[in-house]
Amino acid sequence: MSLETMQPNPTWDAASYEESVEALEAHTDELVYKIWAGDWCKDCRALLPDFGAALEAAEVPDERIEEVNVDQDKEGPGVEEYGIEYIPTIVVENDAGEEITRFVEEEDVPPAVWLAEEIETKLA
Repeated sequence: MSLETMQPNPTWDAASYEESVEALEAHTDELVYKIWAGDWCKDCRALLPDFGAALEAAEVPDERIEEVNVDQDKEGPGVEEYGIEYIPTIVVENDAGEEITRFVEEEDVPPAVWLAEEIETKLA
């Protein structure tokens, strides 16, 4: 099931986040983004439309984006396996299934910016 909150924000300005978009774009063929969220969640509604726009701007293929819809008890596929406590949580893995980094809703910068910096640091 696709998350409505991942629909790209049409007013998001990719040019204002050029470095983040470039970092995401540089790894489009080697990383998978697993997103746990709920359309009912205010943090998800606030953070994910811009992240969806960043993934779109970076031309990340749909098959490299996995959206997991959790219920209001924060239960859903992979929640226990990945230790998901807060949403949104975005886990970035390589093709071998190794976790590169994760964004959890309490970070103080937008998901695209935070993940781009982490990805660049860890894969540089």
